[in-house]
Amino acid sequence: MSGPTPGTERRSRLRQYQVQLLERMQAAKTGAPEGGRELGVLIGGHQCLLDLTQISEIVPLQTATPVPLTQDWYLGLVNVRGHLTGVIDLARYLQQAAGDAAPSERRLITFAPPLGFNCALLVERVLGLRKLADMEALPSDAFRDSEGQQWRRIDLAQLVQEARFVQVGLV
Repeated sequence: MSGPTPGTERRSRLRQYQVQLLERMQAAKTGAPEGGRELGVLIGGHQCLLDLTQISEIVPLQTATPVPLTQDWYLGLVNVRGHLTGVIDLARYLQQAAGDAAPSERRLITFAPPLGFNCALLVERVLGLRKLADMEALPSDAFRDSEGQQWRRIDLAQLVQEARFVQVGLV
């Protein structure tokens, strides 16, 4: 035999890349959160911040296939790049009224693989990147930007630890 096959070599490089990416994400998490970059989104009419290391991608809104006997905030399943992904209406989960964004503005934000939870959040609108260092910290994980607008930071890692969040089936 003459050494590793091209497929084995490619898988090894992919594994090495994934390890390096995970290390960079972990390094970003251990840095000061005040300097972090966040994705600004609109959920239930409220401006929210999502840690970039906790999200995988932003995908256009798709119609979810309903799953019987699930909570009303669990919208169903969609196919995101060949993976069945559960869709959560976070506004409904937080018992907030739905926003008035047009369907063309709505997006799905998928969770990063290290969170170990294959799902996406429905957001009304993506508002762009925000830097926490440019904001004033307020109590209860809230921030105020230079324009006086208040933002609520949502920690997806904590969210997937909530018993109610992981129990999508009706009890």
